[in-house]
Amino acid sequence: MMKMFRAVLRFAGLLALTLGIYGLWLIGQPLALLVDNTRFWREWIFEHWSKGFVRLFGMKITVIGTPPPPPFFLVSNHLGYADIPALRSFLECVYVAKGDIQAWPVVGTIVGTFGTIFIDRENRRDIPRAGEKILETLARGEGVAVFPEGTSWNGREILKFNSSFLEFAARAEVPVHYASIRYETPDGWPAASEAVAWWREDSTFGGHIFELFKIPYFKCTIIFGEKPIRSADRKELAQKLHEAVVRQFVPMA
Repeated sequence: MMKMFRAVLRFAGLLALTLGIYGLWLIGQPLALLVDNTRFWREWIFEHWSKGFVRLFGMKITVIGTPPPPPFFLVSNHLGYADIPALRSFLECVYVAKGDIQAWPVVGTIVGTFGTIFIDRENRRDIPRAGEKILETLARGEGVAVFPEGTSWNGREILKFNSSFLEFAARAEVPVHYASIRYETPDGWPAASEAVAWWREDSTFGGHIFELFKIPYFKCTIIFGEKPIRSADRKELAQKLHEAVVRQFVPMA
């Protein structure tokens, strides 16, 4: 009974947080446009939503290494939706996401509000457009983060990095920072590879997040690499980044 009560309370809290923060964005956006400070307002909104998400989920985050200051381009392994607020609590950045998220009801609109750069991975012609968008974002002094595995996974291993995500970085020889994310659940609860990572085709987003809300807390460890990596060859760049992330990553149970 306590687990169900906790889940319902947190689910209601997340809904209130998301709608409340988005409402603040809509109210404050005209003023931000007037004073030409939309970026600051967007970053403030995204940061506070992320920190609220972390508190609601009972995430206990440990950071190892130093998060890069903007502007930066960063890659990380991808375990699930919790990665986004976890990283955003310590990084000033926008994300690169698959294009179909843009069509999700309500969520697509809100995610787009936070400056997300959408990319159609099935359309090779869309990759250069997304690359140019990323370069423009970096030129404005903002950070950009991407998950080059291209999908969330269970954390027992790190999938091969898709080099197409790094084509623009190789071409422009942009230094690429990297990080790894890992989760751990308390004893007696489902393993983090099942409970936190959202990757199974038989699980819906709503069902998964409701089950995760039942867990009193879970740990998150974020490790930032020491030095960025660059290469003019996108496949070589993807391989070097993958190897660097694997070296510092501890597989999840």
